[in-house]
Amino acid sequence: MGGSLLGALGAALTHRPPVTTMNNLAADLKIWAIAAALGGTFSLIRTIEAGVLEKQFLAILKQLILLWGAFCGAHLGYLIIISIGAKK
Repeated sequence: MGGSLLGALGAALTHRPPVTTMNNLAADLKIWAIAAALGGTFSLIRTIEAGVLEKQFLAILKQLILLWGAFCGAHLGYLIIISIGAKK
C-alpha cells in the first residue's frame, strides 16, 4: 500500500494521473508484498523441502498457512488501493 500511495504522490508532483499510477503500482507491487510478508522466499522453500523429505507434515501445513496469510494480506492491500481509486 505504501509503495502505491507514494507512487501516486510522485505522479501528482510530476503532473501525471495519480489514480492510474496508484492502480498500476498496486498490481505491480503485489508479488513483492507477498515476498516481504514471508520474509524471503528461500526460507519458505527450504522449510517445505525439509518437511517433505523428513515427513514433517505439520511444518508443511504451517508454511502453507503462512503463505496463504501473506497472499490474503497482499490481496487485501491491493483491493484497498483499487477501491480508493475506483470511479464512482
